[in-house]
Amino acid sequence: MRSAGAAGPSTAHTVLAGVVCGLVGFTSSFAVVLTGLQAVGASPEQAASGLLVLCVTMGLGCVLFSWRLRMPVTMAWSTPGAALLAAATVPAGGFASAVGAFVLCGVLLALCGLVRPLERLVEAIPTPLASAMLAGVLLTLCAAPFRAVVAAPAAIAPVMVTWLVLVAVARRWAVIGALVAAVVVMAVQGVFGRLDLSAAAPAVVPVAPVWDVTTLVAIGLPLFVVTMTSQNIPGMAVLASFGYRPGIRGPLLYTGGATVAGAFGGAHAVNLAAISAALAAGPEAHPDRGRRWVAGVSCGVTYLAFGPLAGLVTAVARSAPDGLIETIAGLALLGTFAASAAAALADTHAREAGAVTLIVAASGVTVAGVGAAFWGLLAGVVVLVSLRLARTRRLPRPTP
Repeated sequence: MRSAGAAGPSTAHTVLAGVVCGLVGFTSSFAVVLTGLQAVGASPEQAASGLLVLCVTMGLGCVLFSWRLRMPVTMAWSTPGAALLAAATVPAGGFASAVGAFVLCGVLLALCGLVRPLERLVEAIPTPLASAMLAGVLLTLCAAPFRAVVAAPAAIAPVMVTWLVLVAVARRWAVIGALVAAVVVMAVQGVFGRLDLSAAAPAVVPVAPVWDVTTLVAIGLPLFVVTMTSQNIPGMAVLASFGYRPGIRGPLLYTGGATVAGAFGGAHAVNLAAISAALAAGPEAHPDRGRRWVAGVSCGVTYLAFGPLAGLVTAVARSAPDGLIETIAGLALLGTFAASAAAALADTHAREAGAVTLIVAASGVTVAGVGAAFWGLLAGVVVLVSLRLARTRRLPRPTP
Protein backbone atom coordinates (compact mmCIF):
# COMPACT_ATOMS: atom_id res chain seq x y z
CA MET A 1 0.00 0.00 0.00
CA ARG A 2 1.37 3.43 -0.99
CA SER A 3 2.19 5.74 1.88
CA ALA A 4 0.84 9.26 2.11
CA GLY A 5 4.32 10.63 1.57
CA ALA A 6 4.67 8.71 -1.71
CA ALA A 7 1.26 9.76 -2.98
CA GLY A 8 2.07 13.47 -2.90
CA PRO A 9 4.98 13.47 -5.37
CA SER A 10 3.07 11.17 -7.74
CA THR A 11 0.10 13.52 -7.81
CA ALA A 12 2.40 16.50 -8.27
CA HIS A 13 4.00 14.71 -11.22
CA THR A 14 0.56 14.18 -12.76
CA VAL A 15 -0.30 17.86 -12.33
CA LEU A 16 3.02 18.77 -13.97
CA ALA A 17 2.26 16.45 -16.89
CA GLY A 18 -0.97 18.36 -17.51
CA VAL A 19 0.83 21.70 -17.26
CA VAL A 20 3.36 20.50 -19.85
CA CYS A 21 0.48 19.35 -22.06
CA GLY A 22 -1.10 22.80 -21.93
CA LEU A 23 2.24 24.57 -22.32
CA VAL A 24 3.18 22.54 -25.39
CA GLY A 25 -0.32 22.89 -26.86
CA PHE A 26 -0.30 26.68 -26.54
CA THR A 27 3.28 27.60 -27.39
CA SER A 28 3.63 25.17 -30.28
CA SER A 29 0.80 26.59 -32.34
CA PHE A 30 -0.45 29.98 -31.11
CA ALA A 31 1.51 31.55 -33.97
CA VAL A 32 -0.48 29.42 -36.43
CA VAL A 33 -3.75 30.60 -34.87
CA LEU A 34 -2.81 34.28 -35.03
CA THR A 35 -1.55 33.91 -38.61
CA GLY A 36 -4.72 32.13 -39.67
CA LEU A 37 -7.15 34.59 -38.10
CA GLN A 38 -5.34 37.60 -39.55
CA ALA A 39 -5.17 35.94 -42.98
CA VAL A 40 -8.97 35.90 -43.18
CA GLY A 41 -9.30 39.54 -42.18
CA ALA A 42 -9.11 39.72 -38.38
CA SER A 43 -7.61 42.87 -36.93
CA PRO A 44 -4.94 42.43 -34.23
CA GLU A 45 -7.60 43.12 -31.59
CA GLN A 46 -9.96 40.56 -33.10
CA ALA A 47 -7.16 37.99 -33.37
CA ALA A 48 -6.27 38.55 -29.70
CA SER A 49 -9.94 38.15 -28.80
CA GLY A 50 -10.12 34.89 -30.74
CA LEU A 51 -7.04 33.57 -28.96
CA LEU A 52 -8.52 34.52 -25.57
CA VAL A 53 -11.86 32.84 -26.31
CA LEU A 54 -10.12 29.70 -27.57
CA CYS A 55 -8.06 29.43 -24.37
CA VAL A 56 -11.14 29.81 -22.19
CA THR A 57 -13.39 27.39 -24.10
CA MET A 58 -10.84 24.62 -24.47
CA GLY A 59 -9.63 25.11 -20.89
CA LEU A 60 -13.16 24.77 -19.55
CA GLY A 61 -13.68 21.69 -21.74
CA CYS A 62 -10.56 20.02 -20.32
CA VAL A 63 -11.60 20.70 -16.73
CA LEU A 64 -15.26 19.76 -17.21
CA PHE A 65 -14.79 16.44 -19.03
CA SER A 66 -11.68 15.29 -17.14
CA TRP A 67 -13.26 15.96 -13.74
CA ARG A 68 -16.72 14.61 -14.60
CA LEU A 69 -15.59 11.45 -16.46
CA ARG A 70 -12.43 10.85 -14.40
CA MET A 71 -10.55 10.52 -17.70
CA PRO A 72 -7.78 12.75 -19.13
CA VAL A 73 -9.97 14.28 -21.84
CA THR A 74 -8.13 17.30 -23.28
CA MET A 75 -9.37 19.89 -25.73
CA ALA A 76 -7.40 22.07 -28.15
CA TRP A 77 -7.91 24.63 -30.84
CA SER A 78 -7.94 23.31 -34.39
CA THR A 79 -4.33 23.74 -35.50
CA PRO A 80 -5.03 22.19 -38.95
CA GLY A 81 -8.02 24.52 -39.19
CA ALA A 82 -5.85 27.53 -38.37
CA ALA A 83 -3.36 26.38 -41.00
CA LEU A 84 -6.22 26.17 -43.48
CA LEU A 85 -7.16 29.77 -42.67
CA ALA A 86 -3.53 30.90 -42.99
CA ALA A 87 -3.47 29.61 -46.57
CA ALA A 88 -6.76 31.34 -47.43
CA THR A 89 -7.47 34.91 -48.49
CA VAL A 90 -9.68 37.56 -46.93
CA PRO A 91 -13.30 36.78 -47.91
CA ALA A 92 -15.34 39.34 -49.81
CA GLY A 93 -17.33 40.09 -46.66
CA GLY A 94 -14.21 40.46 -44.51
CA PHE A 95 -13.65 38.76 -41.18
CA ALA A 96 -17.39 38.76 -40.44
CA SER A 97 -17.87 36.33 -43.33
CA ALA A 98 -15.15 34.09 -41.92
CA VAL A 99 -16.96 34.16 -38.56
CA GLY A 100 -20.09 32.92 -40.33
CA ALA A 101 -18.00 30.01 -41.63
CA PHE A 102 -16.77 29.32 -38.08
CA VAL A 103 -20.39 29.11 -36.91
CA LEU A 104 -21.20 26.63 -39.70
CA CYS A 105 -18.24 24.49 -38.66
CA GLY A 106 -19.47 24.44 -35.05
CA VAL A 107 -23.01 23.51 -36.09
CA LEU A 108 -21.70 20.61 -38.19
CA LEU A 109 -19.49 19.40 -35.34
CA ALA A 110 -22.46 19.38 -32.97
CA LEU A 111 -24.64 17.63 -35.56
CA CYS A 112 -22.03 14.87 -35.81
CA GLY A 113 -22.63 14.27 -32.11
CA LEU A 114 -26.39 14.23 -32.52
CA VAL A 115 -26.77 12.49 -35.90
CA ARG A 116 -24.78 9.28 -36.03
CA PRO A 117 -25.05 8.85 -39.84
CA LEU A 118 -23.39 12.24 -40.32
CA GLU A 119 -20.45 11.12 -38.21
CA ARG A 120 -20.22 7.93 -40.30
CA LEU A 121 -20.27 10.06 -43.46
CA VAL A 122 -17.29 12.06 -42.22
CA GLU A 123 -15.48 8.86 -41.27
CA ALA A 124 -16.15 7.59 -44.81
CA ILE A 125 -14.02 10.37 -46.34
CA PRO A 126 -10.94 8.45 -47.55
CA THR A 127 -8.05 9.04 -45.16
CA PRO A 128 -5.54 9.56 -47.99
CA LEU A 129 -7.64 12.42 -49.41
CA ALA A 130 -8.26 14.14 -46.08
CA SER A 131 -4.55 13.85 -45.27
CA ALA A 132 -3.57 15.10 -48.72
CA MET A 133 -5.82 18.15 -48.42
CA LEU A 134 -4.20 19.01 -45.09
CA ALA A 135 -0.69 18.40 -46.46
CA GLY A 136 -1.39 20.66 -49.43
CA VAL A 137 -2.59 23.44 -47.15
CA LEU A 138 0.46 23.04 -44.90
CA LEU A 139 3.04 22.96 -47.70
CA THR A 140 3.10 26.72 -48.26
CA LEU A 141 3.21 27.42 -44.53
CA CYS A 142 6.06 24.95 -43.96
CA ALA A 143 8.06 26.60 -46.74
CA ALA A 144 7.86 30.00 -44.98
CA PRO A 145 10.88 29.46 -42.65
CA PHE A 146 13.14 28.69 -45.60
CA ARG A 147 12.03 31.77 -47.49
CA ALA A 148 12.41 33.89 -44.37
CA VAL A 149 15.94 32.70 -43.58
CA VAL A 150 17.07 33.80 -47.04
CA ALA A 151 15.49 37.24 -46.60
CA ALA A 152 16.62 37.82 -42.98
CA PRO A 153 19.29 35.28 -41.96
CA ALA A 154 20.41 37.14 -38.82
CA ALA A 155 16.92 36.97 -37.29
CA ILE A 156 15.72 33.60 -38.59
CA ALA A 157 18.82 31.37 -38.61
CA PRO A 158 19.21 31.23 -34.77
CA VAL A 159 15.59 30.12 -34.47
CA MET A 160 15.95 27.37 -37.09
CA VAL A 161 19.25 26.12 -35.65
CA THR A 162 17.74 25.93 -32.14
CA TRP A 163 14.77 24.01 -33.51
CA LEU A 164 17.03 21.58 -35.39
CA VAL A 165 19.23 20.85 -32.37
CA LEU A 166 16.23 20.21 -30.14
CA VAL A 167 14.53 18.00 -32.74
CA ALA A 168 17.62 15.81 -32.54
CA VAL A 169 17.92 15.67 -28.74
CA ALA A 170 14.54 16.64 -27.21
CA ARG A 171 11.85 16.65 -29.90
CA ARG A 172 8.99 17.56 -27.57
CA TRP A 173 10.65 20.87 -26.71
CA ALA A 174 11.79 21.81 -30.23
CA VAL A 175 9.09 24.37 -30.97
CA ILE A 176 9.21 25.82 -27.46
CA GLY A 177 12.97 26.17 -27.82
CA ALA A 178 12.54 27.88 -31.17
CA LEU A 179 10.07 30.26 -29.52
CA VAL A 180 12.58 31.07 -26.77
CA ALA A 181 15.22 31.72 -29.44
CA ALA A 182 12.80 34.06 -31.20
CA VAL A 183 12.26 35.98 -27.96
CA VAL A 184 16.06 36.32 -27.58
CA VAL A 185 16.32 37.61 -31.16
CA MET A 186 13.61 40.18 -30.50
CA ALA A 187 15.32 41.28 -27.27
CA VAL A 188 18.65 41.71 -29.06
CA GLN A 189 16.97 43.78 -31.77
CA GLY A 190 15.28 46.00 -29.19
CA VAL A 191 11.74 44.98 -30.12
CA PHE A 192 10.48 44.99 -26.53
CA GLY A 193 11.57 48.58 -26.06
CA ARG A 194 9.30 49.60 -28.93
CA LEU A 195 6.41 47.36 -27.91
CA ASP A 196 2.93 48.91 -28.07
CA LEU A 197 1.05 47.60 -25.02
CA SER A 198 -2.05 49.75 -25.51
CA ALA A 199 -4.10 46.71 -26.59
CA ALA A 200 -2.39 44.13 -24.39
CA ALA A 201 -5.20 43.95 -21.82
CA PRO A 202 -7.46 40.90 -22.37
CA ALA A 203 -10.72 41.82 -24.10
CA VAL A 204 -13.37 39.99 -26.08
CA VAL A 205 -14.21 41.81 -29.31
CA PRO A 206 -17.71 40.78 -30.51
CA VAL A 207 -18.07 40.03 -34.23
CA ALA A 208 -21.49 39.65 -35.86
CA PRO A 209 -21.34 36.89 -38.50
CA VAL A 210 -22.13 37.58 -42.15
CA TRP A 211 -23.64 34.71 -44.12
CA ASP A 212 -21.91 34.44 -47.47
CA VAL A 213 -22.46 31.18 -49.38
CA THR A 214 -19.09 31.29 -51.10
CA THR A 215 -17.23 31.75 -47.80
CA LEU A 216 -19.27 29.02 -46.13
CA VAL A 217 -18.20 26.59 -48.87
CA ALA A 218 -14.63 27.86 -49.18
CA ILE A 219 -13.83 28.07 -45.44
CA GLY A 220 -16.61 26.53 -43.35
CA LEU A 221 -16.77 23.08 -44.99
CA PRO A 222 -12.98 22.50 -45.26
CA LEU A 223 -12.56 23.76 -41.68
CA PHE A 224 -15.12 21.21 -40.51
CA VAL A 225 -13.53 18.38 -42.51
CA VAL A 226 -9.96 18.95 -41.28
CA THR A 227 -11.13 19.48 -37.70
CA MET A 228 -13.08 16.22 -37.67
CA THR A 229 -10.61 14.07 -39.60
CA SER A 230 -7.36 15.51 -38.22
CA GLN A 231 -8.40 16.27 -34.62
CA ASN A 232 -11.62 14.77 -33.29
CA ILE A 233 -11.40 11.28 -34.79
CA PRO A 234 -7.65 10.87 -34.04
CA GLY A 235 -8.25 12.37 -30.61
CA MET A 236 -10.72 9.63 -29.78
CA ALA A 237 -8.27 7.06 -31.15
CA VAL A 238 -5.49 8.35 -28.89
CA LEU A 239 -7.74 8.08 -25.83
CA ALA A 240 -8.86 4.59 -26.85
CA SER A 241 -5.22 3.50 -27.25
CA PHE A 242 -4.71 4.22 -23.55
CA GLY A 243 -7.94 2.46 -22.54
CA TYR A 244 -10.27 5.48 -22.30
CA ARG A 245 -13.62 5.52 -24.09
CA PRO A 246 -15.52 8.69 -23.10
CA GLY A 247 -17.97 8.39 -26.02
CA ILE A 248 -17.96 10.76 -28.95
CA ARG A 249 -21.34 12.43 -28.43
CA GLY A 250 -20.54 14.56 -25.38
CA PRO A 251 -17.20 15.92 -26.66
CA LEU A 252 -18.66 16.70 -30.09
CA LEU A 253 -21.64 18.51 -28.60
CA TYR A 254 -19.33 20.55 -26.40
CA THR A 255 -16.75 21.36 -29.07
CA GLY A 256 -19.48 22.19 -31.57
CA GLY A 257 -21.32 24.43 -29.13
CA ALA A 258 -18.08 26.05 -27.96
CA THR A 259 -17.11 26.70 -31.58
CA VAL A 260 -20.45 28.35 -32.32
CA ALA A 261 -20.32 30.50 -29.18
CA GLY A 262 -16.63 31.27 -29.58
CA ALA A 263 -17.06 32.36 -33.18
CA PHE A 264 -18.84 35.50 -31.98
CA GLY A 265 -15.60 36.40 -30.18
CA GLY A 266 -13.40 35.66 -33.20
CA ALA A 267 -12.43 32.04 -32.39
CA HIS A 268 -12.29 29.56 -35.26
CA ALA A 269 -12.75 26.03 -33.85
CA VAL A 270 -12.38 23.92 -30.70
CA ASN A 271 -11.87 20.15 -30.83
CA LEU A 272 -10.46 17.16 -28.99
CA ALA A 273 -6.70 17.24 -28.62
CA ALA A 274 -4.93 14.65 -30.76
CA ILE A 275 -1.12 14.76 -30.64
CA SER A 276 -0.81 16.54 -27.29
CA ALA A 277 -3.49 14.28 -25.76
CA ALA A 278 -0.91 11.56 -25.17
CA LEU A 279 1.01 13.82 -22.76
CA ALA A 280 -1.89 13.69 -20.30
CA ALA A 281 -3.33 10.26 -21.16
CA GLY A 282 -0.11 8.24 -21.30
CA PRO A 283 1.68 6.36 -18.51
CA GLU A 284 4.19 9.21 -18.18
CA ALA A 285 1.42 11.21 -16.50
CA HIS A 286 0.75 8.56 -13.85
CA PRO A 287 1.26 4.79 -13.65
CA ASP A 288 -2.33 4.41 -12.43
CA ARG A 289 -4.74 4.90 -15.34
CA GLY A 290 -7.46 5.97 -12.91
CA ARG A 291 -5.44 8.97 -11.71
CA ARG A 292 -4.48 10.52 -15.03
CA TRP A 293 -7.64 12.63 -15.13
CA VAL A 294 -5.81 15.03 -12.82
CA ALA A 295 -3.47 15.82 -15.74
CA GLY A 296 -6.48 16.69 -17.89
CA VAL A 297 -7.72 19.12 -15.25
CA SER A 298 -4.31 20.79 -14.82
CA CYS A 299 -4.00 21.07 -18.61
CA GLY A 300 -7.31 22.94 -18.67
CA VAL A 301 -6.23 25.24 -15.85
CA THR A 302 -3.04 26.00 -17.80
CA TYR A 303 -5.06 27.01 -20.86
CA LEU A 304 -7.26 29.22 -18.71
CA ALA A 305 -4.14 30.90 -17.32
CA PHE A 306 -2.93 31.65 -20.85
CA GLY A 307 -6.21 33.37 -21.74
CA PRO A 308 -5.48 36.75 -20.11
CA LEU A 309 -2.10 36.79 -21.88
CA ALA A 310 -3.67 36.65 -25.35
CA GLY A 311 -3.48 40.43 -25.87
CA LEU A 312 0.16 40.56 -24.79
CA VAL A 313 1.09 37.59 -26.98
CA THR A 314 -0.60 39.24 -29.97
CA ALA A 315 1.15 42.55 -29.31
CA VAL A 316 4.55 40.82 -29.19
CA ALA A 317 3.79 38.86 -32.36
CA ARG A 318 2.70 42.05 -34.10
CA SER A 319 6.04 43.74 -33.24
CA ALA A 320 8.23 40.78 -34.25
CA PRO A 321 10.67 41.11 -37.18
CA ASP A 322 9.29 40.17 -40.59
CA GLY A 323 9.08 36.43 -41.09
CA LEU A 324 9.72 35.47 -37.46
CA ILE A 325 6.17 34.48 -36.51
CA GLU A 326 5.72 32.72 -39.86
CA THR A 327 8.92 30.79 -39.12
CA ILE A 328 7.61 29.62 -35.72
CA ALA A 329 4.33 28.57 -37.33
CA GLY A 330 6.04 26.73 -40.18
CA LEU A 331 8.41 24.85 -37.88
CA ALA A 332 5.51 23.90 -35.61
CA LEU A 333 3.65 22.38 -38.57
CA LEU A 334 6.50 20.42 -40.16
CA GLY A 335 5.73 17.25 -38.22
CA THR A 336 2.04 17.47 -39.08
CA PHE A 337 2.90 18.03 -42.75
CA ALA A 338 5.21 15.00 -42.81
CA ALA A 339 2.60 12.75 -41.20
CA SER A 340 -0.16 14.02 -43.50
CA ALA A 341 1.95 13.65 -46.66
CA ALA A 342 2.95 10.12 -45.65
CA ALA A 343 -0.67 9.13 -45.03
CA ALA A 344 -1.73 10.74 -48.32
CA LEU A 345 0.68 8.69 -50.42
CA ALA A 346 0.97 5.45 -48.44
CA ASP A 347 -1.92 3.59 -50.11
CA THR A 348 -0.74 2.55 -53.59
CA HIS A 349 -4.33 2.28 -54.83
CA ALA A 350 -5.07 5.89 -53.85
CA ARG A 351 -1.63 7.42 -54.41
CA GLU A 352 -2.53 9.31 -57.60
CA ALA A 353 -5.71 10.67 -56.02
CA GLY A 354 -3.77 11.74 -52.95
CA ALA A 355 -1.12 13.41 -55.08
CA VAL A 356 -3.73 15.32 -57.08
CA THR A 357 -5.47 16.45 -53.89
CA LEU A 358 -2.18 17.60 -52.37
CA ILE A 359 -1.06 19.49 -55.48
CA VAL A 360 -4.38 21.23 -56.06
CA ALA A 361 -4.72 22.16 -52.38
CA ALA A 362 -1.18 23.58 -52.43
CA SER A 363 -1.71 25.46 -55.70
CA GLY A 364 -3.67 28.31 -54.15
CA VAL A 365 -6.11 28.23 -57.06
CA THR A 366 -9.46 29.94 -56.50
CA VAL A 367 -12.53 29.18 -58.63
CA ALA A 368 -15.79 31.09 -58.15
CA GLY A 369 -14.39 32.47 -54.93
CA VAL A 370 -13.89 29.00 -53.46
CA GLY A 371 -10.35 28.20 -52.32
CA ALA A 372 -7.92 25.46 -53.20
CA ALA A 373 -8.60 23.18 -50.20
CA PHE A 374 -12.15 22.45 -51.36
CA TRP A 375 -11.17 21.95 -55.00
CA GLY A 376 -8.27 19.73 -54.00
CA LEU A 377 -10.58 17.41 -52.07
CA LEU A 378 -13.10 17.41 -54.93
CA ALA A 379 -10.42 16.68 -57.53
CA GLY A 380 -9.07 13.84 -55.41
CA VAL A 381 -12.53 12.28 -55.09
CA VAL A 382 -13.00 12.42 -58.88
CA VAL A 383 -9.63 10.76 -59.49
CA LEU A 384 -10.20 8.12 -56.80
CA VAL A 385 -13.66 7.19 -58.10
CA SER A 386 -12.34 7.03 -61.67
CA LEU A 387 -9.48 4.73 -60.69
CA ARG A 388 -11.78 2.44 -58.72
CA LEU A 389 -14.22 2.19 -61.62
CA ALA A 390 -11.35 1.37 -63.97
CA ARG A 391 -10.07 -1.36 -61.66
CA THR A 392 -13.56 -2.81 -61.33
CA ARG A 393 -13.91 -3.08 -65.10
CA ARG A 394 -10.53 -4.83 -65.40
CA LEU A 395 -11.44 -7.53 -62.91
CA PRO A 396 -12.12 -10.91 -64.61
CA ARG A 397 -15.78 -11.85 -64.81
CA PRO A 398 -16.78 -15.11 -63.10
CA THR A 399 -17.30 -18.06 -65.45
CA PRO A 400 -20.97 -19.15 -65.65
